[in-house]
Amino acid sequence: MASCDGNRECWPELPYELWRDTCSTLQLKSQIIGKIRLSHTPWLNHSWHVTLYVTRRGLTTSPIPLREGVFQIDFDFVDHLLRLEASDARRVDIPLREQSVAEFFVTVMAALADLGIGTKINEWPNEIPDRIRFSEDRMHSAYDPDYVNRFWKALVEIDRVFEFFRTGFIGKCSPVHFFWGSFDLAVTRFSGRRAPLHPGGVPNLPDKVTREAYSHEVSSAGFWPGGGGPVEYPAFYSYAYPEPERFRDAVVRPEGAFYSEQLREFILPYEVVRTAESPDKTLLEFLQSTYEAAADGADWDRAALECPLGEVGVPRIVSRA
Repeated sequence: MASCDGNRECWPELPYELWRDTCSTLQLKSQIIGKIRLSHTPWLNHSWHVTLYVTRRGLTTSPIPLREGVFQIDFDFVDHLLRLEASDARRVDIPLREQSVAEFFVTVMAALADLGIGTKINEWPNEIPDRIRFSEDRMHSAYDPDYVNRFWKALVEIDRVFEFFRTGFIGKCSPVHFFWGSFDLAVTRFSGRRAPLHPGGVPNLPDKVTREAYSHEVSSAGFWPGGGGPVEYPAFYSYAYPEPERFRDAVVRPEGAFYSEQLREFILPYEVVRTAESPDKTLLEFLQSTYEAAADGADWDRAALECPLGEVGVPRIVSRA
């Protein structure tokens, strides 16, 4: 599957404590871009209309609809630019550098105006406890291009493995996408059954958004770069909603994975994957074993929902019912 499996340049070191300030600032800037997409895009189930996607150079909104045509915003973490481009070929490039969130916000909104794209967003960050309005935030300004590039390189490899894992499921499954609120790359599988009403309570996120996102039973896995709570390091996670009674006691792989009582999620440190002989295999073991813990614990109809992992150029075999 992988041409880069085990290559340390593809799976870079990403110690959170060395780019903490840059990571926090980048999350806030990504929220500005995500909210621009949100302000123009019809609601899609589970908030899938707001996410960003990994690209060969960074993160993208994908095409955002306008009354006439579309536009797109791309983070380029190779040349360190933010590119705003309309379907009529007009384009504005904004350097990514040490710059306050407030200045970035004003610059981006001015660029949209130059492109003739009228946009208003809610300036308050989401899913962050101590928040400052974007236009007033002069506290967050760090930008370390080396660590931003490392983060992107890690996302490229993780996205590739997540996409491969996704091929083994024919039930409802999310795209592999990046949530700017929680600042994580995620993929989610669904049993097809309704879930109990979520209690909400996510910091600075309306309960109605959370409840719509968790309207159905899920097994969800993802990656975040660290910070916020008991995991102050980059890690993979996997959780189930609602959590089955036997979920936390399941034996999952690989060695190094554990259940966090505080987060109510299985956790696998990024370093365990990065330093493994085969990072791909190690990460897939975590994804598969934690999914099985969720699906078996909640009695999902696995025979109807699963299929063999995909092969290049080989259609999935469908037998007569």
